[in-house]
Amino acid sequence: MSVLGAFVRTARMIRHLGPLGAGLPPDDELLLDAPDERLAPALVAAGRGEYDPAAKLLAHTREAAEWENRDRYVLRFATFAAARTEWFDAWQGAAPHDPDLLLVKSELAVARAFASPARAELLRDVAPLIAAAAEAEPGDPVPWRIALDQARGAGAPRGAFEELWAQAVRRSPHHYGCHVSALQYLSAAWYGSHAECFSFAERAARDALPGSLLKALPVRAALACLTSARAPQDIPRARLDAAADLAVELSRTYEAADPWPAEVRNLLTCVLVELERWPDALEQLRLIGPYATSFPWDRLVEDPLEHFVELRATVRLEVAASLPLLGGSGAPGAHYA
Repeated sequence: MSVLGAFVRTARMIRHLGPLGAGLPPDDELLLDAPDERLAPALVAAGRGEYDPAAKLLAHTREAAEWENRDRYVLRFATFAAARTEWFDAWQGAAPHDPDLLLVKSELAVARAFASPARAELLRDVAPLIAAAAEAEPGDPVPWRIALDQARGAGAPRGAFEELWAQAVRRSPHHYGCHVSALQYLSAAWYGSHAECFSFAERAARDALPGSLLKALPVRAALACLTSARAPQDIPRARLDAAADLAVELSRTYEAADPWPAEVRNLLTCVLVELERWPDALEQLRLIGPYATSFPWDRLVEDPLEHFVELRATVRLEVAASLPLLGGSGAPGAHYA
């Protein structure tokens, strides 16, 4: 870049950077993996050693067939149990055959196995526990999502994976968590390829209901391609952009600062940054509001929240540098030339 070009770029940044901050919450108001209004009190109670609120919340999701919420809550409770065991140990002592306890116990066992050097062996030992959770509530797809994760880590062959996948979709054809787990199995990082992963994601998105998070599955496949050590030569830029466009469309169907699509919006922002689509990334940052999520940033850095703060600043700088020096506006909703 010439000296004059660098000067103009800097001048653009100075001219537009301030207005581009409109609609973005201050750094000290950002939250990482903030629980929703139902999960938060249950986690607070668990921190005091009380398991009953967690048990009641999961029982409600089971009885109401709230499978997406159930999956999210199981993941959070298992993560919490890994760090704070008192409440979980009390739950096991009081109700060892509780179907909700068995589900959290299965997720916790799988997570611990993945973190161990003896992953495959430990995961094979977890299979009976997952089977018990599935038998305890036959209509629940979440044990089958856990089984798909277990199969991936244990090196299950394609036939075994397809049998588990059939069981999962029989219970909930559009369950987001099961689709994400299947996508990981089919990825180039595990037992598939970039092309197979992308095709699976695109089919699921085409079949998804309006507003379903499955519409963001292709952008998840795009992230796997863009961050892979193996260059995805078989995935053209137009296909990556189409995946991002579909997720942008999905994001706009939700209110700004809605915690439900927060992870999808963080994922989409990561892909838009990788594609250097700075204005679109800034739009997503405004829609995210204060709700930063560990995924996908924890796949790239050790401190997701710090990285998210730095990324917001980078995106603003890039957008500011692209705006005309004279005229134009950095206000929300402005057209970026």
